[in-house]
Amino acid sequence: MTGSEPDEELVRRYLAGDERAFSLLVERHQTRVFNVALRVLGDPDDARDAAQDAFHTMLRKLSQFRGDSAFTTWLHRVTVNSCYDILRKRRRQPMLRLVGDEDDPIPESGPPVADHADATVDSIDVSRALLLIPEEYRVTLVLADIQDVPYEEIARVLDVPMGTVKSRVHRGRIALARAMGLDGPDREPSSAPGPSERES
Repeated sequence: MTGSEPDEELVRRYLAGDERAFSLLVERHQTRVFNVALRVLGDPDDARDAAQDAFHTMLRKLSQFRGDSAFTTWLHRVTVNSCYDILRKRRRQPMLRLVGDEDDPIPESGPPVADHADATVDSIDVSRALLLIPEEYRVTLVLADIQDVPYEEIARVLDVPMGTVKSRVHRGRIALARAMGLDGPDREPSSAPGPSERES
């Protein structure tokens, strides 16, 4: 049980020498940190590494948390940066290619036609499709659509303007639909700024 003490008070307690306060912060946020990392990276081992890195960074840099924004905003930023570090390391290794007309990104181990009616299969399809869209869209979609982080907080986490967040969410949703084969012929993303600026 992590209690109802605010995160900011636990930070103050830890900085004052209470080591248990740090353990309470980790216990309170470990599931969310892991889930963000898993959706961004798509691999449980990498997600565990990113979560561990995020908490190590939190331990080292907790004294830099000034309380200008919510602790969760600060921790999201630390988590996203840990994910970016792992993605940079991946670039030095063989990468998934984008799907072409004759390519299949995931080797088939069962029947050639998957049953997409099952919610579990749909969830797996979304997770796989997320890995096929650009990182900047993927991170923004994970925060906005999966973690339900408000746009204002995402803007602070990513250190970008609100309009950029809205644009990335809009373009990310289109890219995700295309990766899942759900787009129609009239849903091609435009290279010019789209209607994302009108989203709330």
